[in-house]
Amino acid sequence: MTTVFAETLLMEGGWQRDALVTIDGNGRIDSVRTGDASAAAGADHRVAVLLPAPVNLHSHAFQRAMAGLTEGRGPDPKDSFWTWRRLMYRFLQSLTPEHVSAVTALVQMEMLEAGYAGSVEFHYLHHQVDGTPYAALGEMSERVAEAAVETGIGLTLAPVLYQVGGCDGRDLGPGQIRFGNDPDRYARLLEEAEQAVAKLTADCAIGVAPHSLRAVTREALAGAAALRPDRPIHIHVAEQVAEVEEVEAAWGARPMAWLLENHAVDQRWCLIHATQMQPSETEAMAKSGAVAGLCPITESSLGDGIFDGVRYRAAGGSFGVGSDSNIRISLSEELRTLEYSQRLRDKGRAVLAEQERSAGRVLFEEAVRGGAQAAGRDSGAIAPGRIADLVALDGDALDIAGRTGDRILDTFIFAGDDRWVSDVWSAGRHVVRDGRHIARDRIRARYRETLRDLEDAL
Repeated sequence: MTTVFAETLLMEGGWQRDALVTIDGNGRIDSVRTGDASAAAGADHRVAVLLPAPVNLHSHAFQRAMAGLTEGRGPDPKDSFWTWRRLMYRFLQSLTPEHVSAVTALVQMEMLEAGYAGSVEFHYLHHQVDGTPYAALGEMSERVAEAAVETGIGLTLAPVLYQVGGCDGRDLGPGQIRFGNDPDRYARLLEEAEQAVAKLTADCAIGVAPHSLRAVTREALAGAAALRPDRPIHIHVAEQVAEVEEVEAAWGARPMAWLLENHAVDQRWCLIHATQMQPSETEAMAKSGAVAGLCPITESSLGDGIFDGVRYRAAGGSFGVGSDSNIRISLSEELRTLEYSQRLRDKGRAVLAEQERSAGRVLFEEAVRGGAQAAGRDSGAIAPGRIADLVALDGDALDIAGRTGDRILDTFIFAGDDRWVSDVWSAGRHVVRDGRHIARDRIRARYRETLRDLEDAL
């Protein structure tokens, strides 16, 4: 058993004082006792503020090594997601399995230091440069799992089915062949990925990820959804205007409308981005029970658009946040960017706040709940029986002095940053201590060597 004493604790029912959280040997919360200041004396750890730690629900880990390399103007008169994508295709031609392991470890370490306890890896880089599978089909899945061993993050690995180059069924282009699988080979890949995850701690698991409606056929999408009927299914949807137009022209309906009409979208689904939707689609998506997988920093970087969070929340929708391209991994900034995007669009303030919860608390609690659901992870709250995913904030952080209740989260998200994170437990594993990951120096050193190898990749 491990015990953590918190001067302030956020539970599902609200804020508590003088709380002792006991974690059992399986990484789950055994008990929570509140209102007892004397419990501090015998605790293994003492923190100022203890919160449930969220899951980063959407990551393409390898893209972290591209951070800062795509901000120049190319030959096209208008830079966009599609020009960025061409650069990404060029970059990945240089990546080896060893590079992927090093980059993924850094990504997972940065997530943990930012306050996340888990990650959903939307994993689509599978093969050699010429599209030939590695001797072990799941080689790259093994490398992602290898990173999780090093970092201690709670991993949900979601191998991606990327089948065709567009809605017309065209062959994959040169930049896409490292992603490509037909449904049969994808099923085998999923099995090997599942074997890799089975070597990890019991809180790690598998997911299924058809890339998008433009990258799979109708039949393959249905088949992928049925492969692991008890596990989460993640899909990119309605991210770009050109994507919406292509799907509508080929399939006779806008992507979100088509998906909701043709599949039993429910709590199992995580719909990534969804920044290009009509009001009726937003409301229908909310009522489905699916999680909106929002990546506000990347969506801002790529000019995707603004998710209609106000309408979505009013209709009862659930959401979580992810770091997608990983150009900047920051929990506080993802949440801040989400709220600020809503304010800019609606010309208001605190637009996601509720009568009983501030904007910061709504953002944080919903991201915690939605991330756990999207990952298929039994976390999402500090409560007996749940996975012990916990994040502590530094009580000596300058701006937190004297703050209580929701103002703690408001200050962390809108005035603070991830340097406030002092400790993180992932399924009871104490992997961040005094603001630093326990393997920080080793992971960063290996990443530096990787960047030197990739110096000429773009």
